[in-house]
Amino acid sequence: MRADLEHVFRATYPRVVAVAARVLGSRDEAEDVAQEVFLGFGRSAVPADEAPGWLSVAAAHTALNHLRSGRRRALREEAVRHPGDELAPDVADTVVTLDERRRVRAALARLPERQAVALVLRHSGLSYAEVAAALDLSPGSVGTTLRRAESALREELIPHASPR
Repeated sequence: MRADLEHVFRATYPRVVAVAARVLGSRDEAEDVAQEVFLGFGRSAVPADEAPGWLSVAAAHTALNHLRSGRRRALREEAVRHPGDELAPDVADTVVTLDERRRVRAALARLPERQAVALVLRHSGLSYAEVAAALDLSPGSVGTTLRRAESALREELIPHASPR
């Protein structure tokens, strides 16, 4: 294992979990992804100063792969169909919100990888400069990539748009 793994882990774990949670919508699943990502980092030769970007991209990719594989999708859908015995203030609102999130995540999983990762990283709180560094883009092209990604995401969602 790497000598710097503990330091990098302590410095970047919250961000890695946040990126994965943004994609998956579940902190528990995000922590599973973070574990997988840090194991991969532990076996890598990525320099420690490049670790935050590498780990953020790896978290986004790994989380998107989990979405695409559908390993956890069935469990989430089952949870929406059969909520527990707990009473919620408005069950209909909860179900609609969960359904909308599921649709957005499914649409995100259908986007080109670079666009999906750029959206996830930016909406996880990374700056344009950090997204550029993580994806090896020029800082000026991040905005264009994000606009294209947002447009593609809207196009993916249009057939599924809820009537308002």
